[in-house]
Amino acid sequence: MTPREFAVQIVQKLQQAGFEAVWAGGCVRDMLLGLPPKDYDVATSALPDQIRDLFGHRQTLAIGASFGVITVVGPKSAGHVEVATFRQDADYSDGRRPDSVSFSTAEVDAQRRDFTINGMFYDPLKEHVLDFVDGRRDIDERVIRAIGNPEDRISEDKLRMLRAVRFAATYQFHLDPATANAIRRHAVEIQLVSSERIGQELRRMLASPTRRVAAELLNETELLSQLVDDGKLLTANRANWKTRLKWLDGLKSKRFEHAAVVLLGPILKEQGVAPVAQRWALSVAERKSIQWIDENWLQLTRSASLPWSQVQPILAHPDAPLAFELAEAAVGPEQVGVALARQRLAWPREQLDPPPLLNGDDLQQLGLRPGPNFSRLLTMIRAAQLDSEVKDKAAAIALVKKKLAEEE
Repeated sequence: MTPREFAVQIVQKLQQAGFEAVWAGGCVRDMLLGLPPKDYDVATSALPDQIRDLFGHRQTLAIGASFGVITVVGPKSAGHVEVATFRQDADYSDGRRPDSVSFSTAEVDAQRRDFTINGMFYDPLKEHVLDFVDGRRDIDERVIRAIGNPEDRISEDKLRMLRAVRFAATYQFHLDPATANAIRRHAVEIQLVSSERIGQELRRMLASPTRRVAAELLNETELLSQLVDDGKLLTANRANWKTRLKWLDGLKSKRFEHAAVVLLGPILKEQGVAPVAQRWALSVAERKSIQWIDENWLQLTRSASLPWSQVQPILAHPDAPLAFELAEAAVGPEQVGVALARQRLAWPREQLDPPPLLNGDDLQQLGLRPGPNFSRLLTMIRAAQLDSEVKDKAAAIALVKKKLAEEE
């Protein structure tokens, strides 16, 4: 059973039991856009206890029951579907969740949602769209518009400002002027949102092929300067900002870290990754990757004039393809350093990153004691190996002895 078939089955069972039941939210939006829905949500007049009684307690989870949401668990191939009772929300004192909910009708439920394109319902049995918020009109006009008063929608959940940008960029829609103006007025309030939620939205934006549009909208809505300490540094140099937008547009990788390096260029140059690491809830791996790409991509444009021992560690690194793609976007595919890096990246792994000729055990057999000197000598031998100054273990040992003799 597919997820879609399971979602139809749930609606059918609820309607046969005498309840109103429809698909809701993102799956309706995606269907009308001609896109495959990522998941399905069902909205119904049935109360949470009635949903559990109908589908059985062993097949349902009541994790969101306080908000009228019951998860119905399907076969492994179908996944699960959230079934929510039509509701009306009270105030959002924490700027994220309603303090309480009361159950209502489909029309009232639609009015509490964020944007018109997400506020429609669909009856898959009658193949009929229920649209109380003019969502279909806004899909046709390709506009992201808050439902009702945009000030109210933003005050309920500040993250909606980032969601508006993401939807506009992803679907290549434009922001309704009233909604965009409300975002500008409240942009500073994005700092009230948890770093985890901000990071999730930014990852989705920057991992998308429409990342350039997202960056432009973040700037136009004044959110960008609120997402980074001293964020105005990103756009202070207009020529540099336009160049980085062009690079964003040319990226082929879907890696968030890759796009983050391009977007944050001046910040990384001046302050490193620290200013955004906490604000965006970056993992240790993401921090290291962003920092490494930023520190090494420019070296690849100089690879034709550098010793191989300086270039090889970069190309042997796991993030080398990302650094290379950025270098290529910056100076073009025909630039001599980029061309050499591309050629070397195509080498077999054993040629690109051959095993070291010596290790610590070899140095101990020469009578040396482990310590800082080990690292220095091994680094020297590795560079000599990569630069073809020594070609076998015997030559490497001879070089070590020569070096030690000179130092004595």
